[in-house]
Amino acid sequence: MSASSANARRMNRWPAAVAMVIVAAGAVGCVRSEAAERPPRRDRTVELRIHHSHFFPDHLSVPMGTHVRFVVRNDDPIDHELIVGDASVQLRHEKGTEAWHPPRPGEVSVAAGTLATTTFTFSTPGTTEFACHAPGHYAYGMRGEVTVSR
Repeated sequence: MSASSANARRMNRWPAAVAMVIVAAGAVGCVRSEAAERPPRRDRTVELRIHHSHFFPDHLSVPMGTHVRFVVRNDDPIDHELIVGDASVQLRHEKGTEAWHPPRPGEVSVAAGTLATTTFTFSTPGTTEFACHAPGHYAYGMRGEVTVSR
């Protein structure tokens, strides 16, 4: 192979190499722009108190992307629960038959006179409800709202 044909072959590789670098740079740019659009995760602890079958406070405001650790103190002599979620979650629990909730994101049972914790990440702007679905408690008004801002 002559020196001129070897140089020609090397030169033919340049367009492919340049194209790969441009594609890779574009992919990195896409990842960066998607990450820039997502709000940074914020961690927050919220203490809720249950007294006379009501939550205190009964309204919270958090920015979108906030990961909340709920610490729930039940000062009542009866068991309660905390269910965090949209209307479909609340309806499912209101009609459900699960008497006790193991701690899982957005759900926890709180025995009389005890503390319990659960976590929930608020990823959608708008209003999200938290409530107790022990028999009759939701109808009695044992609920609150979280306003999630952008």
